[in-house]
Amino acid sequence: MSDVLIVGGGPAGLSAALFTAKNGLDTAVFDTDGTWMHKAHLFNYPGIGSVDGSVYLETLRDQVDDFGVERHQETEVTGVESTDDGFTVSTEDGDHEGDYVVLATGASRDLAESLGAEFDDDVVDVDVSMETSVENAYATGAMVRAEEWQAVISAGDGAAAALNILSKEKGEHFHDFDVPADAEALFGSMGED
Repeated sequence: MSDVLIVGGGPAGLSAALFTAKNGLDTAVFDTDGTWMHKAHLFNYPGIGSVDGSVYLETLRDQVDDFGVERHQETEVTGVESTDDGFTVSTEDGDHEGDYVVLATGASRDLAESLGAEFDDDVVDVDVSMETSVENAYATGAMVRAEEWQAVISAGDGAAAALNILSKEKGEHFHDFDVPADAEALFGSMGED
């Protein structure tokens, strides 16, 4: 059983995975690799001058791999159900259980609808933390917005969902803020310069 199940491996899903795994939660990502990022080239992402969308995704995947995220590549989620103990995500390979679910499936809202999340004007209704009307279920990116479909916005949505999950788990507002000494300790433990 995972702490966090994330459906979608684009900027929103991988951002959520990065934050949750980095902070000690067992995290699984299910990704069909159908993200729009493969059609993108980023000139408008802060801190990045110019990068192909697929190259950017590989960097994100490497980051989450470094933190131990269990990635299920080329794995389609066929259903998400709320249970007494959390959520069950169904795939052709079987069912996976977790305490939280983050939906990061781009503009596809089918899983949110089948889960029973409320909608507002054809988009999934979420609060500022990206939590849906279904407790401990989050929706991110294009499924919660009519028009603002940008990688940086989606990544921010994923981070907001992750920080809310971490706050719930820790019982107080949690902020993932690192200082240079943290980077030195982390990169030293990963064998990087």
